[in-house]
Parts: sequence; C-alpha cells; structure tokens
Amino acid sequence: MVGRSKFKEFIYHLLVSCGMLIMIYPLLWMLFSSFKPTDMVLPTAAKLFPDVWTLDNYVRGWKGFMGYSFGTFFANSFFISITSTFGTLLSSAFVAYALQRLNFKLRRILFVLVLITMMLPAQILMIPQFMWYRHLNWVGTYYPMILPYFFATQGFFVYLIMNFIGGIPKSLDEAAKIDGCSYYSIFFRIILPLIVPALVTSAIFSFIWRWDDYLSALLYVNRASMRPVSLALQLFNDPSSGSDIGSTLAMSTLSIIPATIIFLIFQKSLVDGIASTGIKG
Repeated sequence: MVGRSKFKEFIYHLLVSCGMLIMIYPLLWMLFSSFKPTDMVLPTAAKLFPDVWTLDNYVRGWKGFMGYSFGTFFANSFFISITSTFGTLLSSAFVAYALQRLNFKLRRILFVLVLITMMLPAQILMIPQFMWYRHLNWVGTYYPMILPYFFATQGFFVYLIMNFIGGIPKSLDEAAKIDGCSYYSIFFRIILPLIVPALVTSAIFSFIWRWDDYLSALLYVNRASMRPVSLALQLFNDPSSGSDIGSTLAMSTLSIIPATIIFLIFQKSLVDGIASTGIKG
C-alpha cells in the first residue's frame, strides 16, 4: 500500500510538472529569444536557447520611437495603473461597506446592479462609452482610463470586498457604536484595517489588468508620448516598414517584470485575500 501511494504521488507530480512546463514554455521562449539576434529569432524558433547571445534587442528597444525612450512608456503605464488602482480600491471599499453593513432603501437593487456589471462584457459598453467620453472631450487624454475607476465601476472588486466584510463579526460594529463611533469612524478604524488582505488582492488584480489594458489605450490615446507599454509594443510591428521581432520580445520581457515583482512581494496577502471570507479566530 505504501509503494502504491508513493507511485500515485510520483505520477501526480510528474503530470503537474509536465503541465507547468507546457504553460511556461512560451514565456521561456520569449525570454531566451530576446537574447537572439533579430534575424535569427524566426530561423531558430525551434531552439529554446540562442546560439549567439546579444543585448542589442534591449538596447535598440529601449531607445523607443520618435524621440521617446521606452522609459517614457513605462512611466505612462505606471501612472495609469497606480492611479486607477487607487481609485478602484477607494471606491470599491466604500461601496462594499455600504452594501454589506448599512441599511438603506434600494440597497438590494443596487447590489443586483453591481452583479449585472460583472456579467456584461466590456465590449458591449465600448461604443456608448466612447461616444460619452468624446462628448466630454476626454478622448486623447488619460481621463477615460482613470476617472471611471473612482466610481466603483468594477463589480468584481466590490463583490470580493463585500464577502470579506461579511465575515467580520457585526459585534465589532455594535461595540464601536456604543463607544460613539460614526459610520465613517467604524469604516476607517475597524473595517479598513481588517480588510487589508482583500484590498491587496484587489490591488494586484487591478494593477495587472490596467497594466495589460491594450484596448482602452488604443481607443483613447492618440499621441505617441502618452502611449503606455501595452500600446507602445505595437510600434515595433509595422506592416508597411517591417517588424523588429527581437526588440518586441525584449521589451515584452521587461513589461512583465513589474507585475511579476508585485505578485511575488504580495503573494501571501493575495492567497489570504482569496481564501479567507472573514477574520480568523
């Protein structure tokens, strides 16, 4: 029985390892191909490791376009991602607290509307949103990519934080009310410190989604100096003049580093935020 159990465990780990290699192989190919000479990327696509190692792709790619280095595009992405993530956390936490803890008219209807926003594909709202933002003269600015997130427009984060708040005993709120705390004091002094894992989880997902957001940048950004990384990578592939595959792979490799670092730093909080539905006794 012991031998059979070890054999099953070996097969399980073998299958999981094979699946992991299949999943990460494209990333490994992108990483190692970024060190190949540009004219050797496609001819040696079947090889994982380059025959000749070079940093020319990184040097050439970092120079950017039209006088703007790729550092400018990284700065744009950081500004958009950090600002919109802050707005998402602030608004989602307030809305989640109100829907979970406060009793007011139309609370159930508002909660249903939040759930509906999670079920609607973003592509359905693309045209009416674009017309609305154009009427506000926001096209060509960062406003459509930042300001909407200050109004809890992403129901996923509201729902996530609501579930976390639902696991916090209401006796804490009642004790705070006896001590004279208002709803705002209860939120900032009691609820907010306890929902940090949920906020970290929301921050990680929000940052990654905004960092990878290509479609919004394509719709609303019309100047090269304002392009984020997701849209700047497109400049390496011009059908009329040719494509610089090596630089594309090099800058794509650099573009995944910020999200990877954030995930590794806050990995424990991310797991706690997803697995927990309240405070632990």
